[in-house]
Amino acid sequence: MNITIETLPKYRIAYVRQVGPYGPANSQAMEKLKQWAKGEDLLTESTILLGVPQDNPETTLPENCRYDACIVIAKDYPENDSICEGQLDGGTYVICKIKHTAEAIQRAWNEIFPYLQNNGYQLDDKPILERYIGEMLINDYCEICVPIKPL
Repeated sequence: MNITIETLPKYRIAYVRQVGPYGPANSQAMEKLKQWAKGEDLLTESTILLGVPQDNPETTLPENCRYDACIVIAKDYPENDSICEGQLDGGTYVICKIKHTAEAIQRAWNEIFPYLQNNGYQLDDKPILERYIGEMLINDYCEICVPIKPL
């Protein structure tokens, strides 16, 4: 598994929120976001899309879990009433690039937390991100970005 450490900047985002059990509806939220972004001419080779699960399904009822499908937008992009906007704080993240399959995602989760412990890190109190840049979507890859801080 390919693991790196990266400092992510603060991102201005446009997003579509899905509330309910994590799963297929998350993909529908991402498709809705991509349709909006396509109409705004925002989908390019350098586009950054993010999937942001806002809640831990082990501690939040499935029907209350929030998932945000996000696109990073420029600071000077005009406000748009047809979509939600927000900001993601930057910080230090462990980045794990994987094939976007259920098996690869499960394997990554099984390896990330021991990696953190073995390398002197703990989870920071920020959302975990799924990041897709440019060709990653077409090639079914994603990056799991886990916020970290020293122990």
